[in-house]
Amino acid sequence: MPRDHSINSVLVIGSGPIVIGQACEFDYSGTQACRVLKAEGIRVILVNSNPATIMTDPEFADATYIEPITPHFLEEIIKKERPDAILATLGGQTALNAAMALAENGILDKYRTRLIGADVEAIKRGENRELFRAIVEKVGGESARSVVCHTMAECFAAVETLNYPVVVRPSFTMGGLGSGIAFNPEDLELIAGAGLRHSPTTEVLLEESILGWKEYELEVMRDHNDNVVIVCSIENIDPMGVHTGDSITVAPALTLTDVEFQNLRNLAIEIIREVGVATGGCNIQFAINPDNGRIVVIEMNPRVSRSSALASKATGFPIAKIATKLAVGYSLDEITNDITKVTPASFEPTLDYIVVKVPRFAFEKFPEADPRLTTTMKSVGEAMALGRSFPEALQKALRSLEKKGAGFTWPDRPSESEITQLLNDMKIPTEARLGQVQRALHFGADIESVYAATKIDRWFLQQISTINAMATEIKSAAELERKLLFKAKRMGFSDQQIATLRESSEGDVRKLRERLDLHPVYKTVDTCAAEFEAFTPYHYSTYEEESEIAPRTKPAVIILGSGPNRIGQGIEFDYSCVHASFTLSAAGYETIMVNCNPETVSTDYDTSDRLYFEPLTLEDVLEVIRAEKAAGPVLGVIAQLGGQTPLGLAQGLKDAGVTILGTSPEAINLAEDRGEFGRVLQENNLRAPEWGVASSFEQAREAAARIGYPVLVRPSFVLGGRGMEIVYDENTLRSYIERATEISPEKPALIDRFLDDAVEVDVDALFDGEELYLAGVMEHIEEAGIHSGDSACVLPSISLSSEMLAEIRNATEKIARGVGVRGLINIQFAVAENVLYVLEANPRASRTVPYVSKSTGVQLAKSAARIAVGESIATLRSEKLIPENDGGKRTGISVKEAVLPWNRFRRIDGQGVDSVLGPEMRSTGEVMGIATTFGSSYAKSQIAAFGPLPTSGSVFISLTDRDKRAALESCRLLSQLGFTIYATSGTYNYLLEHGITTTMVRKHSEKSSDQALGGELSAVDVISQGLVQLVINTPQGSGTRHDGWLIRTAAVQRSLACITTIPGFKAAVAGIQALREDSLTVRSLQSWLA
Repeated sequence: MPRDHSINSVLVIGSGPIVIGQACEFDYSGTQACRVLKAEGIRVILVNSNPATIMTDPEFADATYIEPITPHFLEEIIKKERPDAILATLGGQTALNAAMALAENGILDKYRTRLIGADVEAIKRGENRELFRAIVEKVGGESARSVVCHTMAECFAAVETLNYPVVVRPSFTMGGLGSGIAFNPEDLELIAGAGLRHSPTTEVLLEESILGWKEYELEVMRDHNDNVVIVCSIENIDPMGVHTGDSITVAPALTLTDVEFQNLRNLAIEIIREVGVATGGCNIQFAINPDNGRIVVIEMNPRVSRSSALASKATGFPIAKIATKLAVGYSLDEITNDITKVTPASFEPTLDYIVVKVPRFAFEKFPEADPRLTTTMKSVGEAMALGRSFPEALQKALRSLEKKGAGFTWPDRPSESEITQLLNDMKIPTEARLGQVQRALHFGADIESVYAATKIDRWFLQQISTINAMATEIKSAAELERKLLFKAKRMGFSDQQIATLRESSEGDVRKLRERLDLHPVYKTVDTCAAEFEAFTPYHYSTYEEESEIAPRTKPAVIILGSGPNRIGQGIEFDYSCVHASFTLSAAGYETIMVNCNPETVSTDYDTSDRLYFEPLTLEDVLEVIRAEKAAGPVLGVIAQLGGQTPLGLAQGLKDAGVTILGTSPEAINLAEDRGEFGRVLQENNLRAPEWGVASSFEQAREAAARIGYPVLVRPSFVLGGRGMEIVYDENTLRSYIERATEISPEKPALIDRFLDDAVEVDVDALFDGEELYLAGVMEHIEEAGIHSGDSACVLPSISLSSEMLAEIRNATEKIARGVGVRGLINIQFAVAENVLYVLEANPRASRTVPYVSKSTGVQLAKSAARIAVGESIATLRSEKLIPENDGGKRTGISVKEAVLPWNRFRRIDGQGVDSVLGPEMRSTGEVMGIATTFGSSYAKSQIAAFGPLPTSGSVFISLTDRDKRAALESCRLLSQLGFTIYATSGTYNYLLEHGITTTMVRKHSEKSSDQALGGELSAVDVISQGLVQLVINTPQGSGTRHDGWLIRTAAVQRSLACITTIPGFKAAVAGIQALREDSLTVRSLQSWLA
């Protein structure tokens, strides 16, 4: 049956901000959906609150709404746009939950629209734990014994029959939020309590423990003719107990017998039929008892899942694209395979290679967090690699993580007690576990001992032992002959690993390979194990004889992607890389993308002319460049759009004779080198806060004494404020220098005077060597000292004078010219007492590029790519890519707000980690509010960031002495608006002196019997008991006191907005006023920018 012609307009619901458990894989899915629908001639209406995504670019939809994904805003959009259908199965759990709310509130019926992809009843059957259990039982499957609970009393009663340990799974959450394994009543109180709070239906499933079982997933698709395909099988290397998003996974599954696979396949087909997903994809998870083969169905996602992006990239079978076509009426046999051009989508993909995905964690950002991996997902990104064997794919994936210590190492054999310690440590799953397993096996531990400690399948342990044996052979060989080197490379060993084993250098190993003419060949992902010709150049490297790279004649530009997402380097950089690819393709260049992140749009095979799924290391990138130079002309490499990852390769590439397009490595280093950058500022009469550099504590003490405390201390060459701290005294400075192991004369610590009470400003601009285009001046809403990635900010600036804006423009141009920028530059300024200070300059695409682009209607990354290949701003203006005036079109006020993952991380004692903001970035994503007034746009941003501002009720306020005066007017306004204010003694007395009545509560540390301090209720009690709807708590300057930490963690656990700065407090009051006076309307980006 061809397309359903009753569908002429579709509302696509996006997934909102990037959060742990729901990341940019859903931007990939949503972008695919928008492209398919537009190609079908269907009007596309898109709603998503996240400005960093590619899907929210105006070119992907006919009407793009950057609005909160809530029933109220969705109804407003539906009322305005009247879509024929709503597609919610590609936007993760956020979109699915929103669609269900629309159905339950009668909005679908009210506006005569319907869900496509999966209907309401199918979603209920897949998501409701009890209904799904009944379906599994009906088709002959088995679920783990479980009990659905809605209160803690029911949870404790359920454990009587299930026994400890029990698995806690909340309903309707993403990434296992609120889930965990309870080994005792204390654990159950903590985990199930959190689960009930996080579940939108206040429902948790308590399940018998299947810890140590093997976990598998199947990606399944079905059409309205009942054609079903199993796209991919995926196996977790970690056994049950670690969330699948946190486990190293492999595709296809490698330890299933044929019989076991057929059993899983049959169950999956019966389940998708019975659930009733008739026009789309789903993900079904299974567990198998390794001792007796018992199969348990864990759960099903009746939507495109997080694993769908991985399965799509692993197989070349674009699940989201096909799911969208199925949703609008096509059947699988009517959809042609893009890669072969002859087989239909009803042909299941066949793999003649192995795919390994490795998660990327960010525990270094939360040093007090428990590092144990559980059923609550904690990874912030992932890397994927393809190889002809498991060892090759695994080692390539590990080096793709770009994290020190991630790859395998082979130190000298330790003592017996150290082996025992390793075996003991690996019993607890952490991100270090695979390395512990590999070293233990290298040191002589037997496979059975490691299996007993970890329950990792013996086959995988045998493969790791084979890698270790190869390492021993490399180390002990008299010389590296071609045959041995070829064998090592086939097992995924990098030049760096081989050099370390041989006590040589990476450069020496590279020269040896060149002398021996030993280079990788590139194979094609073809969906059919070479049965049919592949027309899409989607390549991976291996060491064999035959390469599959086709010759070409057009000049090529190689774009280096951003690698695995992590805090500080997220989807925003993928956005810039994708835009570069689109614009350079349109300009007549062959675009070649190199990246290793399966979640992204950049690793979609139809984003660029050629795609290399390879690690972003110097060795791997040089080999891609070598292969492409043999295929045709190469103009050069763009390394400034993918964040710090490709930027770190630029100098090494240039040293190897590669042309770097755009800003040169020398210019990049000029901005990073504090002395050189200081010279540029001095020559241009620009001010910076007093600064110094130090590679020892003595140097740091001397610099800090000269500058004066407080000082901002950070390592050089970092992204996301990694390791950045505000230091108030000498003892803290000593502690910082002792912890900062990376500090050296080549990479010194940078010490700056900390500008307290300054307004920080972020600027994005383009420079071509002659002319500057100032794209946006973003004013931070948070005070100085909060990382720009974590601070809410507003565009255009709302408090800077026209004279100051002119001074900022002048300073930006001087720096761009002085550094030698050719493309994008991001500069951070601070304004203190009407004096402009330069904080730092980044001569590359910044994380704010998508936000500025959406706010102003100017696609900055496209222009930067064109400048990189030699075009001028004047030329781009003539093509209308850049407007005549700075700042683009501004008809609204845009507020960007950060989304932080505090609810994912707990300390070992079960308490939350502190949620105070600082100079080191911790947010995983962002949202945007756009409106005609600041208050309305700020209020929208808070709703979208899961912390809606209350319009009435109670507020808890606790202020440090230095903040009381600045907060007085905001407190007075809240009181006038009718809010009840709870305050601790100091704040209570100060507000009372100024005529504001509040209710006093005691600090948590004060005795409950002291009525003068607020009686029985403590500050933590009023939050924990749900008596307040907003928390204002400014921390102590020189470190957060225990009371403040308890207040903030209590707010996070109650999902309350917790504001820790005075500018944030003022913005919140403006937002509350706007909410009470204004109904908050919706408007498409296209309308704003018209």
